Amino acid sequence: MAKTTPPRSFADALTTLAGHQFDVSAARDASGTGVKAFQVRKYGCGAEIVAAPDGTTLLLARPGWMLNGVISRLVDKGYQKFLKTPKMEIPATAEHLHAIHEFSEELKEGAGATSLYNESLGTTSDRYVYDRVKGRE
Repeated sequence: MAKTTPPRSFADALTTLAGHQFDVSAARDASGTGVKAFQVRKYGCGAEIVAAPDGTTLLLARPGWMLNGVISRLVDKGYQKFLKTPKMEIPATAEHLHAIHEFSEELKEGAGATSLYNESLGTTSDRYVYDRVKGRE
Protein backbone atom coordinates (compact mmCIF):
# COMPACT_ATOMS: atom_id res chain seq x y z
CA MET A 1 0.00 0.00 0.00
CA ALA A 2 1.36 3.39 -0.92
CA LYS A 3 1.58 6.19 1.59
CA THR A 4 0.73 9.47 -0.08
CA THR A 5 1.48 12.84 1.43
CA PRO A 6 -0.42 15.89 0.21
CA PRO A 7 0.99 17.05 -3.14
CA ARG A 8 3.11 20.18 -2.92
CA SER A 9 4.18 22.67 -5.51
CA PHE A 10 7.89 22.73 -6.28
CA ALA A 11 8.39 26.03 -4.43
CA ASP A 12 6.57 24.64 -1.37
CA ALA A 13 8.68 21.48 -1.53
CA LEU A 14 11.92 23.51 -1.57
CA THR A 15 10.72 25.53 1.43
CA THR A 16 9.64 22.38 3.32
CA LEU A 17 12.93 20.61 2.63
CA ALA A 18 14.98 23.62 3.72
CA GLY A 19 12.86 23.82 6.89
CA HIS A 20 13.71 20.18 7.69
CA GLN A 21 17.49 20.76 7.70
CA PHE A 22 18.09 19.74 4.08
CA ASP A 23 20.88 21.67 2.39
CA VAL A 24 19.20 23.00 -0.78
CA SER A 25 21.30 24.62 -3.49
CA ALA A 26 21.04 25.30 -7.20
CA ALA A 27 22.82 22.46 -9.00
CA ARG A 28 22.82 23.03 -12.73
CA ASP A 29 20.80 23.76 -15.82
CA ALA A 30 18.75 20.59 -16.42
CA SER A 31 19.56 19.23 -19.88
CA GLY A 32 20.23 22.66 -21.37
CA THR A 33 16.56 23.67 -21.23
CA GLY A 34 16.99 26.66 -18.94
CA VAL A 35 15.20 24.78 -16.13
CA LYS A 36 17.14 24.98 -12.87
CA ALA A 37 17.81 21.75 -10.99
CA PHE A 38 18.38 21.83 -7.24
CA GLN A 39 20.62 19.53 -5.27
CA VAL A 40 19.34 18.54 -1.81
CA ARG A 41 21.70 17.00 0.76
CA LYS A 42 21.38 15.57 4.25
CA TYR A 43 23.04 12.72 6.23
CA GLY A 44 25.90 12.63 3.70
CA CYS A 45 23.45 11.79 0.90
CA GLY A 46 22.21 13.84 -2.02
CA ALA A 47 19.68 13.94 -4.85
CA GLU A 48 18.72 16.36 -7.61
CA ILE A 49 15.18 17.66 -8.06
CA VAL A 50 13.54 19.89 -10.63
CA ALA A 51 10.07 21.37 -11.16
CA ALA A 52 7.85 19.05 -13.21
CA PRO A 53 5.65 20.52 -15.98
CA ASP A 54 2.60 20.21 -13.70
CA GLY A 55 4.32 22.22 -10.93
CA THR A 56 5.16 19.30 -8.64
CA THR A 57 8.62 17.94 -7.84
CA LEU A 58 10.43 15.62 -10.23
CA LEU A 59 13.42 13.55 -9.11
CA LEU A 60 16.24 14.12 -11.60
CA ALA A 61 18.98 12.11 -9.85
CA ARG A 62 17.97 9.37 -7.41
CA PRO A 63 19.19 9.59 -3.82
CA GLY A 64 22.70 8.32 -3.21
CA TRP A 65 25.72 8.72 -0.96
CA MET A 66 27.93 11.70 -1.80
CA LEU A 67 31.44 10.60 -2.85
CA ASN A 68 33.84 13.47 -3.61
CA GLY A 69 30.90 15.78 -4.34
CA VAL A 70 29.22 13.32 -6.74
CA ILE A 71 25.97 11.46 -6.04
CA SER A 72 26.83 7.75 -6.13
CA ARG A 73 24.62 4.99 -7.54
CA LEU A 74 23.87 1.94 -5.40
CA VAL A 75 24.82 -1.25 -7.25
CA ASP A 76 23.81 -4.68 -5.92
CA LYS A 77 26.17 -7.43 -7.07
CA GLY A 78 24.34 -10.19 -5.20
CA TYR A 79 26.99 -10.72 -2.52
CA GLN A 80 27.59 -7.04 -1.70
CA LYS A 81 26.21 -3.58 -2.41
CA PHE A 82 28.56 -0.95 -3.80
CA LEU A 83 28.52 2.84 -4.09
CA LYS A 84 29.61 3.71 -7.63
CA THR A 85 30.52 6.98 -9.32
CA PRO A 86 32.11 7.38 -12.76
CA LYS A 87 35.56 7.49 -11.12
CA MET A 88 35.32 5.15 -8.12
CA GLU A 89 33.49 2.24 -6.51
CA ILE A 90 33.50 1.39 -2.81
CA PRO A 91 31.65 -1.24 -0.75
CA ALA A 92 28.50 0.12 0.92
CA THR A 93 28.35 -0.21 4.69
CA ALA A 94 25.26 -0.56 6.86
CA GLU A 95 25.66 3.11 7.84
CA HIS A 96 25.60 4.16 4.16
CA LEU A 97 22.46 2.12 3.48
CA HIS A 98 20.68 3.41 6.58
CA ALA A 99 21.51 7.02 5.69
CA ILE A 100 20.33 6.59 2.07
CA HIS A 101 17.07 5.01 3.27
CA GLU A 102 16.38 7.77 5.82
CA PHE A 103 17.25 10.45 3.29
CA SER A 104 14.98 8.92 0.62
CA GLU A 105 11.99 8.66 2.95
CA GLU A 106 12.38 12.22 4.26
CA LEU A 107 12.84 13.55 0.71
CA LYS A 108 9.63 11.86 -0.47
CA GLU A 109 7.68 13.22 2.48
CA GLY A 110 9.09 16.73 2.08
CA ALA A 111 8.40 16.79 -1.66
CA GLY A 112 4.89 15.37 -1.30
CA ALA A 113 5.74 12.23 -3.31
CA THR A 114 4.26 8.77 -2.95
CA SER A 115 6.11 6.40 -0.63
CA LEU A 116 5.85 2.81 -1.87
CA TYR A 117 5.68 -0.13 0.56
CA ASN A 118 8.59 -2.11 -0.87
CA GLU A 119 10.84 0.96 -0.85
CA SER A 120 9.85 1.75 2.75
CA LEU A 121 11.11 -1.65 3.92
CA GLY A 122 14.72 -0.86 3.08
CA THR A 123 17.13 0.62 0.60
CA THR A 124 16.57 -0.29 -3.05
CA SER A 125 19.47 -0.40 -5.48
CA ASP A 126 19.79 1.56 -8.71
CA ARG A 127 21.22 -1.45 -10.51
CA TYR A 128 21.31 -5.21 -9.88
CA VAL A 129 24.33 -7.06 -11.28
CA TYR A 130 24.33 -10.63 -10.04
CA ASP A 131 27.02 -13.23 -10.52
CA ARG A 132 26.48 -14.28 -14.14
CA VAL A 133 28.58 -15.81 -16.82
CA LYS A 134 29.19 -13.26 -19.55
CA GLY A 135 26.90 -13.81 -22.54
CA ARG A 136 24.53 -16.09 -20.61
CA GLU A 137 21.56 -14.24 -19.16
